[in-house]
Amino acid sequence: MGMAGPWHSRLSRRERQIMDILFRRGRAPASVVREELPGEPSSSTVRTQLRILEQKGHVCHEEVGLRYVYRPVTPRRAARRSALRHLVETFFDGSAERAVAALLGGEVRRLTEAELERIAGIVSEARAVQRRAGQSAGASRSSAPVGKGARGKRREP
Repeated sequence: MGMAGPWHSRLSRRERQIMDILFRRGRAPASVVREELPGEPSSSTVRTQLRILEQKGHVCHEEVGLRYVYRPVTPRRAARRSALRHLVETFFDGSAERAVAALLGGEVRRLTEAELERIAGIVSEARAVQRRAGQSAGASRSSAPVGKGARGKRREP
């Protein structure tokens, strides 16, 4: 979108709550959105907020019988990336390492062995992608000190 900042930061608290419901469910009529919202908003208030979100380009609707069923315009995956990028920038100074450390270091939940294996696989794949990118840019790095990263820390071979 043309405006600066992530799209979700330009929404009111209630609009974000509605979008959260729609992303979680995929699609929903106003009555379901209303049931899942905190507080007791009126049906007309929820329909008005859905209409405003539609005017802003965040949701669209289809007619199913006599009801409108709303769904997010932005694919869930893109919204997730945008929200995560915003979270990492805002709370972890742009450091993915700090965000992962916070997730893994929390006492709220213990990770299973299978989850740890999947995380290790993701890290291995990221390393492989970096290595492939480094090999294709190898000629341009020939003047860089061998074995040193951008901050002077030793890199893995």
